[in-house]
Amino acid sequence: MRLPRFTSLYGRIFAIFWLTMLLVVIAVLTLPHLDPRKPHAIPAENYKQMQRFATHIEQRYQSETNFQRLLRRIAADRPSPRDPKPRYFLTDLDGNIVSIQKQRDFKVRALQNLISTIESADEPKQRLYGHFMVAGPVPVTLANQPLHMYISFKWDEPPPFLLRLFDHPLQLLLTVMAVSTPFLLWLAWALSQPARKLERAAKRVAKGEFIADPSLEKGTSEFRQAGTAFNQMVQDVNHMISGQQRLLSDISHELRSPLTRLRMATALATRKQGESPELSRIDTEAQRLEQMIAELLELSRTQLDSHTDREQQPLSSLWEAILSDAQFEAEQMGKTLTYSAIPERKISGKPKLLMSALDNIVRNAILYGKDQIEVSITAEREQVIILVDDNGEGVPEQELEAIFRPFYRVSTARDRVSGGTGLGLAITQTAVRQHSGSIEAIRSPLGGLRVKICLPLVFE
Repeated sequence: MRLPRFTSLYGRIFAIFWLTMLLVVIAVLTLPHLDPRKPHAIPAENYKQMQRFATHIEQRYQSETNFQRLLRRIAADRPSPRDPKPRYFLTDLDGNIVSIQKQRDFKVRALQNLISTIESADEPKQRLYGHFMVAGPVPVTLANQPLHMYISFKWDEPPPFLLRLFDHPLQLLLTVMAVSTPFLLWLAWALSQPARKLERAAKRVAKGEFIADPSLEKGTSEFRQAGTAFNQMVQDVNHMISGQQRLLSDISHELRSPLTRLRMATALATRKQGESPELSRIDTEAQRLEQMIAELLELSRTQLDSHTDREQQPLSSLWEAILSDAQFEAEQMGKTLTYSAIPERKISGKPKLLMSALDNIVRNAILYGKDQIEVSITAEREQVIILVDDNGEGVPEQELEAIFRPFYRVSTARDRVSGGTGLGLAITQTAVRQHSGSIEAIRSPLGGLRVKICLPLVFE
């Protein structure tokens, strides 16, 4: 017979619940049979020993025919309270105690209680009272009178484990916790493992890795359904992005052909008619349109498959040459660019995207700053923080968040003056987010714009 497999989360909880209930029922049913404090039938071997003891008493007092004198002899021969030997009591056939014994004696009261629970002398019982076991009756004849004998002896065996637990609530609580802990740990593991797989898959998607994970479709039915839906979502997003890139590629290809023919026609017209402001304007706009298409394709490529070719690189190998070249270009434009020492830490990612992100921000600062640009790179905890400041005109407060949108132009229209396409910051933001980082623009202490980039570092 095969045990059912509980593939549902609720099924596992249901199984643990009923298993616990089964253990409780078994304990409740078996406890009365294990509790020596309740009347039980005397084991056969113990009853034979009691019969042998009764025969010994009969033989010891067989010469005594006077009943009262017999009782006095028995009382005189009774062992001391510290003597470990068994003690016996005598009753008539109606259950009245005839032994000479103090009525306040604990054993006498225990005997009276046991006698009240015995329905027939043919069914002897035994019961534990404190540390003494009282058992009987055993038929015996003394002084020519039929009597019943009850025997009391010290119970040296420890009480059953369950009895100790029920007598001590704290021990019972600790035992229940110890028994239930493995089941609870198993249940927690069963809950956490699929959830952690789903969490790791979500983080991969956040990094741009749109890859379905078959392991998500295993486990309990609830997580299996969630994993199937997640993988379907990843595939749909992947197809959507792939379709978008194909569309942009097709559009760029179709647009570049007429643009090339337009520039050739402009060049032929200039050769035939000479230079003119109109032809120069046509050629300038054609060049700008071609640049815009190239940057749009770069943005699309950045958004897709950015998880490929990831590797660990020291920060200095990525950005040292870029900052050195930018410093030289700033000097040629009569401006000053300073940058801090680059921390000796490593970052995991796509080198081309990381280099392009910083390069775009620094070149924007050089272009729009008046004469001063500052670049600060610091490592705090497990992330690197890049601050790029300039002392230019800056960006209006209400437009600081919008400048990262593709094709967005600030109200000053300085992009149009400089010939920008409005895609540089969008490409930078995409590259930063693909590496689980953040980017924001705020007012710079120098008076212009500050761009702040935070990127996670490799844990060392």
